Amino acid sequence: MFVWVRIQISSKYETERYFEVVLQTTVKSSISFTGKGLHSGEPVRLTILPAAAEYGIGFARTDVLEGDNLIPARWDAVHRSPLCTRIQNSAGVEVSTVEHIMAALAGCGVHNALIELDGPEVPIVDGSAVPFVRGIMQCGLQVLGAPVRAFEIMQTVTVTEGGAIATLEPADTMYIDFQIDFEDAAIGSQRKSLRLNNGSFARELSDSRTFCRQADVEAMQANGLALGGSSGENAVVFEGDKVLSPGGLRHSDEPVRHKMLDALGDLALAGAPIMGRYTGTRAGHSLTNTLLRKTFATPGAIRMVVCDSEMTQRLPGHGLVWDEIPQVA
Repeated sequence: MFVWVRIQISSKYETERYFEVVLQTTVKSSISFTGKGLHSGEPVRLTILPAAAEYGIGFARTDVLEGDNLIPARWDAVHRSPLCTRIQNSAGVEVSTVEHIMAALAGCGVHNALIELDGPEVPIVDGSAVPFVRGIMQCGLQVLGAPVRAFEIMQTVTVTEGGAIATLEPADTMYIDFQIDFEDAAIGSQRKSLRLNNGSFARELSDSRTFCRQADVEAMQANGLALGGSSGENAVVFEGDKVLSPGGLRHSDEPVRHKMLDALGDLALAGAPIMGRYTGTRAGHSLTNTLLRKTFATPGAIRMVVCDSEMTQRLPGHGLVWDEIPQVA
């Protein structure tokens, strides 16, 4: 939905024009999901609740009964970890593995929501974002009384770590370009580029599951991690030239699609949609957060703009069609 706003321009000749402002959204009603944490293995219930305009996205730990239990979903609240995205407030209360639900909210065009959960980790559900997408779309969105704002990338910013690279650069829409390289022949080298509008996130990326190599599973579980992971249930496991998960892959290039899903979720922690091209080469959660931190710290690299209807058509969430959302078992 949009409204017409009259803007008067001061000059030698008094002129005025109408600016077509698109309004922010939230979910129409509460939406609940249950499951277990990927790393903790603990059962958790999560509920997405409507929130007011300008609220943004916040997580609330309902199992924390004393002190501050609210954690803002923001880049400067990230407590960096290589295996997932973990956010933490000043009181030390944290929520981990937020990237998939953040990607779903961004991909569905939800600007404001309170997310309550009774544990320290977002449920992994099937390892992708599609259960969250389908839940949000079934619920529907409510239009609020404030304009949509986006961050426009004004100059190129790059960060590197070892052989990994992540870049944000100016573009007329949001793009994600990602490349991965693994020794395992079943993964190998994969690259995909996608313009994230017209429902492309839900259609192309949302059902791609988290993945790992069998050797990594054994190492993580020996260190008390990935205790909730299950091949075929919520993760794709590879070993050499084999896909060990029953049922195989949902896409021949499912790993790189999932890395793009993760990147959208991590970039959503900017606090508003990003208008720019993200390029990742072997990048992970920590490096993408480093990129956001550098972008916001670089004078002139990013600016916030109010979105008109034409600009909004180029953002994630626009053009989402229910029949195009993947149906998975």
